[in-house]
Amino acid sequence: MVHRKQVEIRWRDCDAFGHVNNAVYATYLEECRDEWLEQALGAAAGIWDFVLARVAIDFRHELVQSDEAVVVAVRLVRIGSSSLTLREEVRTLAGRLAAEAEAVLVARDPDTGRSRPLLATERDALTVALAEA
Repeated sequence: MVHRKQVEIRWRDCDAFGHVNNAVYATYLEECRDEWLEQALGAAAGIWDFVLARVAIDFRHELVQSDEAVVVAVRLVRIGSSSLTLREEVRTLAGRLAAEAEAVLVARDPDTGRSRPLLATERDALTVALAEA
């Protein structure tokens, strides 16, 4: 399942040169990633049971205020024993690729704060999302 979300480029997202600050790309990705996880898992688990363990962003083209908004896309590419790997991208409304990213989410035990194996219900839900990707 590929999830897409349109995110407005806010004035505060831009630096003194009028470019979207590089750290803001991570926020755009996070907004879409959180929605994707909630949809992918459904009732299987809460999104708060997962933490971001890694994110790598390749910046391809600058974004500016006049781009108005971006379309962020997230898809699942791998399910591990306690983690999942996502491919993400940020594009302008015109379709120009602004950034590509890879993110790894890890299932977290709320009592210990440590990683835990995926639950069977989570794995089942994620397997469906992977098949639809």
